Amino acid sequence: MLKKTFIALALPLLSLLVISLVTPPWRVSAQPASQMARSPQRAGSAVTTAPGTGTLQKMIVENGSVTIDLDLNGLNGDSSLVARPMALQFAVGANSFLPILVFNDLLRAAEPGSMALIPAWVDAPGYSNLPASLSTSLKQLVVEKLSSDQAFDLAVRDSNTGFTFFNVEGGEYDYDATAQSLSITGSRLLISKEFANALGRPSDAGSIVGKISVGTVMQPIEIAHLDANGDVKSASLPALHQPDVGTVPGPDVIVGELLSLVQLDNGAVNGQVGISLGTDACNKGTIDVDWFALPNSDHPFIPQNLYRMSGGATNNERFEQLGQSWGKHAFTAASSNTCGFGCNGVGGPHLGSGCSDAYGAGLNGDQFGIGSRAWVNPFTGSFTGSTANDHSGHAHNVTSHRILVETSDLIPAQNPGATYFGEAEYIVPHEGSWCQSHPDQCNMYNNASYKQYSVSGGPSTFSFSPIGNTVREQPAIMAWAGATVNEIEPDHGNDGIWFMGYKVTDLGGGIWHYEYALYNQNLDRAIQSLSVPLGPGVNITNIEFHAPPQHPGWAHDGTQGDAGYSSTPWDVTQDASSITWSTETFATNQNANAIRFGTLYNFRFDADQAPNPTNATVGYFKTGSPMGVLVQAPGGVPTPTPSPTPTASPTPTATATATPTATATPTATATATATATATATQPPSPSPTPSSPPFTPTPTPTATATPTATATATSTPRPTPTPRPAPVPRVRPTPHPRP
Repeated sequence: MLKKTFIALALPLLSLLVISLVTPPWRVSAQPASQMARSPQRAGSAVTTAPGTGTLQKMIVENGSVTIDLDLNGLNGDSSLVARPMALQFAVGANSFLPILVFNDLLRAAEPGSMALIPAWVDAPGYSNLPASLSTSLKQLVVEKLSSDQAFDLAVRDSNTGFTFFNVEGGEYDYDATAQSLSITGSRLLISKEFANALGRPSDAGSIVGKISVGTVMQPIEIAHLDANGDVKSASLPALHQPDVGTVPGPDVIVGELLSLVQLDNGAVNGQVGISLGTDACNKGTIDVDWFALPNSDHPFIPQNLYRMSGGATNNERFEQLGQSWGKHAFTAASSNTCGFGCNGVGGPHLGSGCSDAYGAGLNGDQFGIGSRAWVNPFTGSFTGSTANDHSGHAHNVTSHRILVETSDLIPAQNPGATYFGEAEYIVPHEGSWCQSHPDQCNMYNNASYKQYSVSGGPSTFSFSPIGNTVREQPAIMAWAGATVNEIEPDHGNDGIWFMGYKVTDLGGGIWHYEYALYNQNLDRAIQSLSVPLGPGVNITNIEFHAPPQHPGWAHDGTQGDAGYSSTPWDVTQDASSITWSTETFATNQNANAIRFGTLYNFRFDADQAPNPTNATVGYFKTGSPMGVLVQAPGGVPTPTPSPTPTASPTPTATATATPTATATPTATATATATATATATQPPSPSPTPSSPPFTPTPTPTATATPTATATATSTPRPTPTPRPAPVPRVRPTPHPRP
């Protein structure tokens, strides 16, 4: 029945195609028999042969590239006799509908349609010299094949507005049947009448300002076999080609490159500035990733962070987060190949397998395109699209929603020797939903990358310059020199991961500095407390706590009462056997200053006894029992015990989504790296168990300290195909984002 239906629908169309063989829409040029497999023609021409037995194919663009060579002097009205050339490079959107008719391997006609152009760069050197209207439209240009009654064969237009920038004149169409490729060469670009008017130079309409070259791979969408009378004997609709070129099963988005770190608007508000970070995401997976724009909620959410390493004689005693942004809501994907995976050409509402998509700092810092983190579950990626980016009811200043940083943390004179790192993460709903249906293909653990930047300027306007390469698939805490950093996963398959970092520095004179950094990458339950054991007789001083600034409350920001998250420092209590920091519980205050996803908090003190390995106790905010994690602490602290199996506790109120907890025992067997001054191998002395919430240990391996100079992390393998390799610098040019 289906075959009969197809033939019934296809026959009228194919009859029209057969008629076109007898009366082609283009002027005729003869072709010798030797060119049956390769048919070059002038634009506006076709080959005429008598209808008969053969194969008729209707083909569209599978992929390709377009080069627009412009003379900037001519384009900008400069009367100079010397041309100033510029080449604009584009990929052609996969499966672009610019159809051609091929009969017995000869090109017969090109029908009206268009090819989407995806820019390889949008801020390359010299692009600022383009007319503003053309520069703004670079991301949405199309090459359109016009109908035969038009004055020109092709036009270059804005796909959103229909504005025509260039008409295309002349050129040769060359179809290679063996390669199924179509090229268009020798075509001239003429300024359109409306573009000339927009430039304020109406007399320039029709002026030649460059040329355009097109190279595409074609694929058939309709194939008909004709008999000697030109009647259809059989017909078929071949499947479109969309090769998967990624290497990881499922969707797997990583931050392939971090781009410019920029203060988009000068000036400070209440001693704080707003900074934005450009990102270039790559899909390592074999599945095209959903990238649907709001109000659809199936697209990535992109928070950005800034960190500083400083302190001590070597300026690496501590690693602190200075600021956090809200998150950019992705809206459409390019199909570039920044990571070199081999893009399959899919773009728009999906990021194709192997493809990349760049958002510059201008996009990631667009205050109307970034929404509050409070709406988002960082593990599943879920949020409500209708409310996640509501900016009604409030007005923006120069810092609103961007990476909020105190000017005192950036002014170079006040931070001598400090090192700065930008970090971005992609929270991807498609990865979360795929993980639920494919438990062995959960790729939400490698979505953060970092890069070093230098800072200049001040006191209220700053500039940032990149240093080195992006370190992919690692959070910025991994840059903390000489520290031990362990990955913790409290509830595999149901919630995300966080990292415990610690470093002990011998200050001399029998005093050691203890520094702890807790980084939450994508753990929805968040962290509420930290308790560190103290050996008998240990005296501690200089107790401190550090957290990045929270954003103020905004209308529709997703926090309880639109009050924003609290910035209140954590309470600290101490007894003979432990020191404990804590914020309010979820039951007491849903907006408490917990360690939520994409944030890093510091806890520190000095002590008069040397370090020994032990377990600190970490308590969770929304759900889950406390658990022990390996650290170093002063004096004769208890010997480390295996990490406990966390158990879920009910969420106190119905207004938050509780993360269920599995019964599987988590493991954190990362190879730790201790500072060279820490006596990590010294056997601990027995001492009383530190005061902390009770739990029952479950035998699981624990981390061991290895004295080296840089931080490393090797987690216990999950049953997923997403290992965390040691970061390797990748030497490549920085890709250019969309503005």
